Amino acid sequence: MTVFEPIFIGTEFNPANTATVYKGGCLDLLASVPDESMQLVVTSPPYNIGKEYEKRLHINEYFEQQREVIHECIRVLRPDGHLCWQVGNYVDKGSILPLDMILYPIFRDAGLKMRNRIIWHFEHGLHCRRRFSGRYETILWFTKEDNYYFDLDPVRVQQKYPGKRHFKGPRAGQYSCNPLGKNPGDVWIIPNVKSNHVEKTIHPCQFPVELIERLVLSLTRPHDSVFDPFLGVGTTILAAVKHDRKGHGSEVVSEYVKIAKERIQKLADGRLRTRPMNTPVFDPKGAGQKLTNAPWLREEVSIEPRLF
Repeated sequence: MTVFEPIFIGTEFNPANTATVYKGGCLDLLASVPDESMQLVVTSPPYNIGKEYEKRLHINEYFEQQREVIHECIRVLRPDGHLCWQVGNYVDKGSILPLDMILYPIFRDAGLKMRNRIIWHFEHGLHCRRRFSGRYETILWFTKEDNYYFDLDPVRVQQKYPGKRHFKGPRAGQYSCNPLGKNPGDVWIIPNVKSNHVEKTIHPCQFPVELIERLVLSLTRPHDSVFDPFLGVGTTILAAVKHDRKGHGSEVVSEYVKIAKERIQKLADGRLRTRPMNTPVFDPKGAGQKLTNAPWLREEVSIEPRLF
């Protein structure tokens, strides 16, 4: 396991910090962050559904609150930087309202350009009875300008047909695949952090590290700075520090701040367990789990004595 250089976890913003974990509101921390100093802003804001870390607001008030934070995040972005806003659905009396649809006008009116609407698909979650169970969320990826930094190579995934060759033209007979792997596309199948996940903490809606690693590796360079206004238990900083970037963020829940600092220190010491990138999704049948044998489909065993 990798052991990192000793790092200082600052509680106030300083560009020299390897990690900043600020206890308090994100607008207070953003006020101390200089213009155009962050290469990537990535976060999952509260969904306004009444979780323990948020106060449920009228949807119009929630929109205005998000607008204020988003504008400040845009201010601190470098010209070639990126803003990634990961959201799900606002649910009211069983009716869903996709938050990416609600928030998109804020980014558009601020002059940002959408590069992808990434679908994050996962297999586990709440089971619905009167609609299909939700098994995806979205990441809205925006840039400030057309001339932005992007490196696909660190996040390429295994080719489906690595032995495929061109069958005609000047390259006939040559391999048609990139030897480094293929583009992962805009649908990412990454397990969400549930009770048996190796990264699970007490946070009810925790990022998997791999989700942020893809963004960090493709949208930032080594030593760049990454910012998360709604830090939670520190996953964004973990993904940044793990790959030689700097991570900064704010969180209002004291227990989450404590856990974030502990996780960052464990990463530095080489003791933090995370799910490795590009690990295949667990296949319970392939693992021979007895629980996959439905009892109502088993052949009934006769209790009558055999007749010879």
